[in-house]
Amino acid sequence: QPGCSWIVVNNMVHEFVARDRSHPQTEEIYTELERLNQQMVEVGYMPDTRLVLHEVKEEQKGQILCYHSERLAIVFGLINTPCGTLLHITKNLRVCSDC
Repeated sequence: QPGCSWIVVNNMVHEFVARDRSHPQTEEIYTELERLNQQMVEVGYMPDTRLVLHEVKEEQKGQILCYHSERLAIVFGLINTPCGTLLHITKNLRVCSDC
């Protein structure tokens, strides 16, 4: 079973899986996630690519980590709630240490 994350916004449950592109706000979510990821890199964030078990190039491992379901759910919450709103994310598996 793939890792899934859920967030409730405006009494509606929104579900995400890693690299999910099925949500109606996919483009907005990915644009904001990429912007936030770039800001994190600029202040020193380095993805822990040891966590990626796929046989892919190092740069692809960073991309895989960037699009985990919990990150998609968090960004969805950030762009759909007022600033300062507490976000509660539910996950069916453990959260990876990079997230």
